[in-house]
Amino acid sequence: MPDPDSLYAAKRVTAEDAAASIANDSNLILGMAVAMPPAFMAALAERALQRDGLTDLDIYYMHASDAAAETILRPELMGVLHPHPLFMSRHDRELDAAGRAQGKTWVHFVPCMFHQAGRLLTEGISPDCFVTTVSPMDRSGHFSLGTNADYGATLARSASRMIVEVNPNMPRTFGESLLHVRNVDMIVEHEAPLMEFGPAKPNTADVEIAARVAAEIPDRATIQMGVGGVPEAVMSQLRDHSDLGLHSELLSPPMTDLVRAGVITGAAKTLMPHKHVFTLSLGNREMYDFIDDNPSFVGYPAAWVNNPAVIRKNRDLVSVNGAIQIDLTGQINSESVGGHQFSGTGGQLDFVRGAYNAPGGKSLIALRSTAKDGTISRVVPQLNNAAVTDPRMDTHIVVTEFGSVDLKGMSLDARAKALIGLAHPDFRDELAAAERRMGIA
Repeated sequence: MPDPDSLYAAKRVTAEDAAASIANDSNLILGMAVAMPPAFMAALAERALQRDGLTDLDIYYMHASDAAAETILRPELMGVLHPHPLFMSRHDRELDAAGRAQGKTWVHFVPCMFHQAGRLLTEGISPDCFVTTVSPMDRSGHFSLGTNADYGATLARSASRMIVEVNPNMPRTFGESLLHVRNVDMIVEHEAPLMEFGPAKPNTADVEIAARVAAEIPDRATIQMGVGGVPEAVMSQLRDHSDLGLHSELLSPPMTDLVRAGVITGAAKTLMPHKHVFTLSLGNREMYDFIDDNPSFVGYPAAWVNNPAVIRKNRDLVSVNGAIQIDLTGQINSESVGGHQFSGTGGQLDFVRGAYNAPGGKSLIALRSTAKDGTISRVVPQLNNAAVTDPRMDTHIVVTEFGSVDLKGMSLDARAKALIGLAHPDFRDELAAAERRMGIA
């Protein structure tokens, strides 16, 4: 067996060579978000533009990056490249809207719970090639998937072909993030800044909601947080907590700040104590530097991290996620707006179910009572023309700036009245009238 350096040298190619190796009429899987490979995507876009033996290619991924928008997600390429996101980003939404304006379907959204993404991408379709960004190879011949174990750790061991784009800015992380050079078919070298995700700015309502949520989190609990103003505000109010643990699909800068502050230690965790467990990370350069070569941060596949059967093994697991709408029966929409796909199910339902089944666990859905400067109520009579992300029987604790309510065990009429109480006062009368028309009251 050749030594790792010899294997590396033999497999090193240009981005153009890597793109030229992609078979026409095949299924290409790309790493998600931070792990999307910019040099490879630029070369693939150029090949598609030139129609260089490429006329039909299905591309699967989650949460497109800026680099994807600048390369493969361009209107002029949509006759050749067919995006299949499992989670929509702003770039996917903009491309989808541009296609619909021409009466065309350019973006083919695939509904999927995050813990099933790896299986879907290996069994539901044929993964002909997987391309992702990795950290530089170490002396033992291992790359690291860095910020993105998610479905990457599954595809890296299942795809027919594996191409890596080596970026020295990608952090080296542990868990199931390691990938040996012998299991790689092609290596592209490309240095570029990693995608960064700016902090959300909480407003007054977010801060009020966050105070209620933080009060539900006991010392020594294990937490999972989503993205947005409310989770950011919640984590800013956890500074006086002690020995919190982390088992979260997302790793974000406020979490690493709590690790630095000694608030998140993992000392009380029942599953993987002293380890900060995540499946993907989105943040800034400071966070990426902090987790680099830091053995306390471990990335595992979403198939494990987000599996409700695994989540429930964490005692006092508190899950906090946001929502776009909730109806009077307790159904949650966290992924569609105006009948159009906005994001995706992601891992929300995974953690809603897993957290409630954990000993002492809680699932919290936190949302502002209104949208568009108070003109639209987020508490609605029924979810019409909207996705149901969380079925009503799964919803546990709901929080707005006007209070919180535990829906478990409540009858439909009691739920409706309680949720009307969480709505903005300007909308409560019309919600009560809708409740009567629906025959719930």
